[in-house]
Amino acid sequence: MLNRVVLVGRLTRDPELRYTPNGVAVASFSLAVNRTFTNQHGEREADFINIVVWRRQAENVANYLKKGSLAGVDGRLQSRSYENNQGQRVFVTEVVADSVQFLEPRSASQSRGHDAFSDFGQQQGGGFQNPNERQAPIPDEKKGGFMDDDPFSNDGQTIDISDDDLPF
Repeated sequence: MLNRVVLVGRLTRDPELRYTPNGVAVASFSLAVNRTFTNQHGEREADFINIVVWRRQAENVANYLKKGSLAGVDGRLQSRSYENNQGQRVFVTEVVADSVQFLEPRSASQSRGHDAFSDFGQQQGGGFQNPNERQAPIPDEKKGGFMDDDPFSNDGQTIDISDDDLPF
C-alpha cells in the first residue's frame, strides 16, 4: 500500500504549537495549495489542507514559519474522528508531515511584511543554516588563524589529487 502526499503552498495562519502530556511537541497549521486549473471565471482556486507535524520539526515550524510563509510538506494522509462537546461525531482528514521544508529565504519573507526567518541559521542544535549567509570563521589555534568552513576553497590554485584517492 502507498500513502504519500507532497504539497507546496503558503501557510494560512501561524502554526499552533502544543505539547502532549508526555512532553512531545506537536504543531498544526493550514496550507493553501493552488489548483493547477482555473474556474469558469478564469480564477485560480486553492485547497486549504490541514497539516500536523511532530517532535523537533514541530518546534522548528513554530519558530520559523509564519502566516504567508512558503513551505513544502512531505507526509501521509490520515483520517480520524472524535466526539465533540455536543456529542456529535466529527471526521477529520489531515496530512501528517514527515518533512517540512522552508522554501523561501528570509529576504522574501521580510519583503512581504513577515519576519518568518529572523533567527534562521541561529538556532543551536537544530541543524539549520541559511545558505545565503556565511558563518563567521572558526578559530584554529594550531595554525594561529581561522579554519575555513569551505574545504574546497583553494585560492585559485590547482589541487593535486591522484586517481587512487578519488571515491569513484
